[in-house]
Amino acid sequence: MTEAHLTRLETALRRLRRRTALVEDWGTRLAAVLDSGGRLLACGNGGSAAQAQHLTAELVGRFESERRPLSAIPLHGDTSALTAIGNDYGADEAFARQVRAHGRPGDVLICMSTSGTSRNVIAAARAAQAIGMRTWAMTGPAPNPLAGICEEALAVDAPVTATVQEIHLAVVHMLCAVVDRVICEGDRQAVRT
Repeated sequence: MTEAHLTRLETALRRLRRRTALVEDWGTRLAAVLDSGGRLLACGNGGSAAQAQHLTAELVGRFESERRPLSAIPLHGDTSALTAIGNDYGADEAFARQVRAHGRPGDVLICMSTSGTSRNVIAAARAAQAIGMRTWAMTGPAPNPLAGICEEALAVDAPVTATVQEIHLAVVHMLCAVVDRVICEGDRQAVRT
């Protein structure tokens, strides 16, 4: 059982190596958005919500490098808003309404869903696009509706949800490392000039 798990993870990591240019690009563009006063919104359900919150925590706090805090909000984190919206507007609007409240043109929404079929995450992507936000998806195998609707997607080709989540966590850490590098380099250059 453990050998099979590790084999699936090794296979998925080899496939992820082919997508590192996308992760580097996302991290560089996200750093530019955050550096200019924009924000990141992130959403997902269950384990993907935990991954979204991990991402935002690393940006508001710090990942590996000491730097200023960056604006990042996990859309499931405000339980009062989440439950009120779910009660008043339905579960499909749980994230979309918050996107309309907190998102601005040019901001980034990262949508995480291992299945790529979460209706509330898809609704959030649509709401973000309607207001001019960038939409990036992290999903399991494609094609899936979320990968299809977002501007860009990193679809993990793995047959098991746990493996998809493990790869998503690796991508979260890689994104944070790129953001740290770009922000810190920019700050050092600003100090020199």
